[in-house]
Amino acid sequence: MKICAAQLKSKSGDIEFNIIEHFKLIEKAIGHGAELICFPELSLTGYEPKLAKSLCIELNDKRFDPFQKLSDENKIIICVGMPIKAEDGILIGLVILQPNTERTLYSKQLLHEDETPFFIPGNNQALIMCGTEIIAPAICFESIQPSHASNVKKQGASIYLASVAKHKLGVNKGYEHYSSISSEYSYITLMSNCYGYCDNFESSGSSAVWDKEGNPVAKLSHSENGIVGIDTVSSEPFIAY
Repeated sequence: MKICAAQLKSKSGDIEFNIIEHFKLIEKAIGHGAELICFPELSLTGYEPKLAKSLCIELNDKRFDPFQKLSDENKIIICVGMPIKAEDGILIGLVILQPNTERTLYSKQLLHEDETPFFIPGNNQALIMCGTEIIAPAICFESIQPSHASNVKKQGASIYLASVAKHKLGVNKGYEHYSSISSEYSYITLMSNCYGYCDNFESSGSSAVWDKEGNPVAKLSHSENGIVGIDTVSSEPFIAY
């Protein structure tokens, strides 16, 4: 099974532009035979907490329909980041589109203190079944909390999927942490990061994959659109720009 993390520079608040950029990377993943692709945190709007109220949409929004069509036709799971409306606030959502299946949502459970004025936390951990693998998504801040990686391992996770928006120091911290949890829990770990200016910082790309021994096996540059992935059977990595 091949899985991959996407890296892109989202245009702040421009959902239609960002959808087109997502499609380009999904096509690259399909060309490599990937069965799953994950995008960075809030990838469809860019990581812009202050704009979330004006940009958030519902899970049944028709703008997700073209992603579902790609998923159905190419048997690929697509995970895209979007602020999602809830009854009592706005969620940092990772929308999960699976072939011929009703779309689901994973919502960030552990918010950074800077996010609490704009978002509410999710309260359930989603797990994605893909072949024989159980994939646990994690969104940025929570993905570097040791408790999160430990909890999803208890739920049977074999692959850890971090969807993030990180600056250079955050990437460096993430590299150390993801290597550690990969070796401790025998995870294959993927980090999908954006690049370019967002919110109040410069995101630093460098999306990467770690094997079950904690070795970084492939990574992207800090400033290019692309995908980085791994074949979970052969452990062979792949990259496409």
